Amino acid sequence: MRASVIVFPGTNREHDVADVLRAVSGRPATLVWHAESVVPQSDLIVLPGGFSYGDYLRTGAMAAHSPIMRDVIAKARAGVPVLGICNGFQILCETGLLPGVLQRNASLKFICKDVWLRVENTATLYTSRYKKGEIAQMICAHGDGNYFADAATLDRLDGENRVVFRYADGQGRITAAANANGAQRNIAGICDSTGRILGMMPHPENACEAALGSIGGLPLFESICSALVA
Repeated sequence: MRASVIVFPGTNREHDVADVLRAVSGRPATLVWHAESVVPQSDLIVLPGGFSYGDYLRTGAMAAHSPIMRDVIAKARAGVPVLGICNGFQILCETGLLPGVLQRNASLKFICKDVWLRVENTATLYTSRYKKGEIAQMICAHGDGNYFADAATLDRLDGENRVVFRYADGQGRITAAANANGAQRNIAGICDSTGRILGMMPHPENACEAALGSIGGLPLFESICSALVA
């Protein structure tokens, strides 16, 4: 599986993602600097977490206009899978590849903690190794993860089964107390209409080793490999 990980000034999870991709696929990922104009031929493009451009203006707003993003957008629209994690989710929303925006956390504070996600959609190439309703423990590390969209967009996401992950408690209950950042309808991750573009705020790449506290993110990367490795 040929994977490319886009690196912006301020990105800080590119090596975490690359390490997991190599571990599950057996092939190293290519790190692509944001100033490049072409993404190498890839089966998967990843926009990793971090603080691109220091989160100036709005999170992801400047990165969305980096030179490399023209080709990322073109390839995404041509069908290449794109995974955006945390800041990458923010960038996907800023480009219009996914609807909605990520606002300041309801607490107005940076959050770094373990969270539970309920898997809502197992029909994407990212979630086939999960069971519907399964509870996965992952890690949040963000200041702007409060997902917001208008009511019509939220209804469309729900109606089209495009909410992939929701914040839940350890028993899988969708409650206000389990909502890490105030996101509408406890939304932690969404996909596009094809299921090939996924944006999520928690970090699955940091939940792939038992020694680090959780392997709740590992099935996501195993799902990707199962779908994309010939």
